[in-house]
Formats: sequence, structure tokens, C-alpha cells
Amino acid sequence: MHQVIRNLVDRYPELENCSVDLQTAFEAMRACFASGGKLLVCGNGGSAADSEHLVGELMKGFASPRPVSSQLRRSLVEAHPEDGAYLADHLQGALPAIALNSHTALGTATANDVAADMVFAQQVHGYGRHGDVLLGISTSGNSLNVVRAAQVARVTGLKVVGLTGAGGGRLAELCDVCVRVPFDSVSEVQERHLPVYHALSLMLEQEFFPEGDTAGGAASGARVES
Repeated sequence: MHQVIRNLVDRYPELENCSVDLQTAFEAMRACFASGGKLLVCGNGGSAADSEHLVGELMKGFASPRPVSSQLRRSLVEAHPEDGAYLADHLQGALPAIALNSHTALGTATANDVAADMVFAQQVHGYGRHGDVLLGISTSGNSLNVVRAAQVARVTGLKVVGLTGAGGGRLAELCDVCVRVPFDSVSEVQERHLPVYHALSLMLEQEFFPEGDTAGGAASGARVES
């Protein structure tokens, strides 16, 4: 078991029963990023905010420095002598992740022109590629637009990870792994979702961006920068 998960359980003992599934979810995401894939995340309401929060932790530095590779630094300086060093100093390594609820125009167009429950499924169809991971966040596990996204992901070669409350709902049946925090009320579930996806963010950052690694910081095969 990853030390970050042990630390999480020390702080939140009620999450001990989630530890094996959390480890499995981490391994699925690690394999995805290591092979050049991306993470698609979706949810509604507070879970939409959680989706964007998680993407923010993955797409830039979270707890550790993420310096760009020396190769990219050289390329930037050669292409832009006046600004290259600035660009290299201010870019951070990224793990490619997209919050599907963030695309207001596309989402409202799909809801209005097609069907509201297809807003995430349409994006999984458009963005998803074999080997990517879909993370569906739903306190009940029954959010229909998240379920529809998982249904499409299952038949297009994506791994499906769920983050739900105790029941898991319909989403759990579609997941390769579902992290079900042991609560039923929306507020209590959401309160535990945050430390869970922070743990995932921290583990992934440690994997791909070891602190102080200025040679790129990525595990073999990961496409974390150009």
C-alpha cells in the first residue's frame, strides 16, 4: 500500500475500507499517464467543482516542483531568445486531464439540442481514446449524465474509475474500480471525496515529478510535456 494512502487512513480512519480500491485507482491512472493517455473527469454540482479541483492539481504543480526538461528549456531559449528562459522558468510539468463539466457552450448545446444526460457521454466519445481513464464523481452513483459517460467509456476502451458514496449506485456497476466512501449524505460524502482525490494527486505527482528532478521528472513513457 502506498505511503500516501497509509497517511490518509491515519487522518481519516473511516476511509480504511477504501484503501485497496484507492490503490487500484491510482495504478490505473499511473498506467494511463505512463502510456501517454489522459484523464477525463466529470460530475455535477459540488462534484463538478471537485472535477475542476482535481484537474487543477494535475495540470500544474501541486505539492512539489515540476521543472520542465532541459531539452524543452533549450528549445524555448533557442526559439525565443528574449523570453525563452522566462517561459521555461514559469512552465510546470502537467498530467493531461480535462474536466468535462467545464465546457459551458458545448454542454448547454448538447443538453438543448440532444439530451441533458448526454453532455458528458458526447465528450467521452469525442475526447476518449483507448487507454484513457474516465473518473466519474457522483455522491449517489446515480447521476445519469455520469452513468451515460461511463457506458460510452466502457465500450470505447477507457478504464472507468468511480468516486461515490457508500452505495455506489449504477455507476459502481460500470467501473473497473469504484472508491466508495462510507457515507450516504451528500455533505459527508463530499467532505471525504476531497482528501481522496488529493491523495491521488499527491501519489501521481510523486510518481511523475520526483521533487528536485530537473531532467523531466517523468516515469518512462509518460507524455507530460512536449
